[in-house]
Amino acid sequence: MEPQDSTPQPAPAPVSFYEKHKKIYIRDVKGWWNTWRWVLVWFTQILFYGAPWLEWNGRQAVLFHLVERKFYLFGLVLWPQDVFYLALLLIISAYALFLFTAIAGRLFCGYACPQTVYSEIFMWVENKIEGDRSTRMKLDKGPLTARKFGLKAVKHAIWLLISLWTGFTLVAYFTPVDELLAALPFDFSGWELFWTFFYAGFCYMQAGFLREQVCKYMCPYARFQGVMFDPDTLVITYDPERGEPRGTRKKGSAAKTTGDCVDCGLCVAVCPTGIDIRKGIQYECIGCGACIDACDPVMDKVGSPRGLIRYTTENALEKHFTPKEVVGHILRPRVILYTAVLVAITLASIWSLATRVPLKVDVIRDRSILAREADDGRIENVYNLKLMNTTEEPKRYALSVEGMDGIEIVGDRIVEVASAENHEVTIVVRVPPESGKAGANTIYFDIKAQNHDSIAVHEKATFLMP
Repeated sequence: MEPQDSTPQPAPAPVSFYEKHKKIYIRDVKGWWNTWRWVLVWFTQILFYGAPWLEWNGRQAVLFHLVERKFYLFGLVLWPQDVFYLALLLIISAYALFLFTAIAGRLFCGYACPQTVYSEIFMWVENKIEGDRSTRMKLDKGPLTARKFGLKAVKHAIWLLISLWTGFTLVAYFTPVDELLAALPFDFSGWELFWTFFYAGFCYMQAGFLREQVCKYMCPYARFQGVMFDPDTLVITYDPERGEPRGTRKKGSAAKTTGDCVDCGLCVAVCPTGIDIRKGIQYECIGCGACIDACDPVMDKVGSPRGLIRYTTENALEKHFTPKEVVGHILRPRVILYTAVLVAITLASIWSLATRVPLKVDVIRDRSILAREADDGRIENVYNLKLMNTTEEPKRYALSVEGMDGIEIVGDRIVEVASAENHEVTIVVRVPPESGKAGANTIYFDIKAQNHDSIAVHEKATFLMP
């Protein structure tokens, strides 16, 4: 029996489940994909910042008016009762997400996501003020000098201005922008001030500091995108068959002992999430194409064909599909199904909006007066009619009633409702005592806009007989 070793063993090294964050210094890149990314930046921001300033019929063209509880979209006025259209919009957005992701991966993330867009804007400001990648790295590693403090202060001041204007613009979609301007700088209501600074703070924090951490750790889309991908989904991918083994070589070198990848590391340096695309498909990849723009010029310099990193499918890479075969595999059953459902719902929504009657009527019988006998011996019921004119011009509506012999409205049968207003009117309906059975009788109110025959509502109600 061997004696046991009594020598104390070293304590096991601690294992961390959390990776320490390392700031990513992104190198500037030029190319086809970068150009399209900036086209989308300009398009989305012109749309976002410009829409609140557009006017339509003397008011803001796009406005979710919280006080009036109306949604103005150019000539369309939607009320809380039109929440059905919000549900349709969410369904269309969901199917569009499924379709575009199944076809082209995370295109939205790489080009139109607000996180990506504002990170691009903030990084552009940073690059212009502090310099390129190597200059920024040296600046951050160096001591705090007056120059460094000044550059940082200017950068953050511009970031804060952009964030505040973004917060102000977002609030302007819910409170008319002319009211917000009139309230500047000290007459803002508490909620408007809160939401302006709330959104500004998140813009400043996420685009200025968190950046890729939002995509990697906070955004749920990065986590569930895997279930929407398949081997025929277009993704940014590296061709290991062509690129490996990596190694440096000179242009026109006769002896080629390595793959096309010269291991320059540019694809990593330009990646906004800091991944190495050469390790395969990763959930952190937002599909921006910056690595393609960095790699193609390197291939030109060493005399190799472009496309070592390219936008293609896993099947195309593995089975060497031609472009025609790639397109053929993209048009697979799930894509056709998503497209059919998306088109059907979109067309149905457009048809519903186009044929929507711009008049809403609620008929409520006065429950405090079930039925009573009038001076002339007829039986009368009292009703409250709520008329909602969803157009932006005043309307005159003619009221009538049917469903029982001799039924009629007592009093004025013309109601005027102002533009985009909700009007309530009380009306009295009488019938001869022999016209109906005891108890509930079904009647119908007809409300028609004068000089607009297409604007009419046929509403069901109940008339009580003693």
